[in-house]
Amino acid sequence: MSEFNKTPGLILLPAVDVAGGKAVRLTQGAAGSETNYGDPVDAAADWASQGAEWIHLVDLDAAFGRGNNHSVIKKVIRQVRGNVMIELSGGIRDDESLEAALATGAKRINLGTAALENPEWAAHVIAEYGEAIAVGLDVRGTTLAARGWTEEGGDLWQVLDRLEQAGCARYVVTDVTKDGTLQGPNLSLLREVADRTDKPVIASGGIASLDDIADLRSLVRYGVEGAIVGKALYAKAFTLAEALDVASD
Repeated sequence: MSEFNKTPGLILLPAVDVAGGKAVRLTQGAAGSETNYGDPVDAAADWASQGAEWIHLVDLDAAFGRGNNHSVIKKVIRQVRGNVMIELSGGIRDDESLEAALATGAKRINLGTAALENPEWAAHVIAEYGEAIAVGLDVRGTTLAARGWTEEGGDLWQVLDRLEQAGCARYVVTDVTKDGTLQGPNLSLLREVADRTDKPVIASGGIASLDDIADLRSLVRYGVEGAIVGKALYAKAFTLAEALDVASD
């Protein structure tokens, strides 16, 4: 058995990003850069059929503050309920939107902008819901991005220290400059974040090849638990089944 096969598995979360009721992918998170990939329910069903255990589901319109896709999000979750766990993100910024997100049946909720702009509320939610809450750290350099990546959200390391004190259970780390570009993940950023917390880190942004999956798997021993895979799957660079083989076998 090779050393690689002895390394712990990497959890893969195929992404379904929803805008205007459609499954889309953005380039570097920019509104207006959407590529349309059809029905989000079909996309989720496809990932489930290929063996996904998790799906990373994002309401982009809610994230950008331009409406929401609540009915579509509910349909997606109903389609895969019982077979796939959902990590839900986008526009969850207060008690009402959090309760609505939890009511969908999502297993885990990602806080983004609210964790940056409303630290007291975020700390309360983290304390109340524990493992059901992750915080998305969307980064350009070491500066966080907020409000659909349209505004700056503070220094990565200062915010991470604050979230550690609040007891955050998990972080989703995205290099915004890599997201949707198929240029490879920012391994050094992920390693640095993982070195500063003993909580699991989920990688996001830039995955383009099965070699990238293997590179991320090599970081599992340091605390990188999983990886969100988006554009590479939609562009058919590889299948989810192929990626799962690399991530877990």
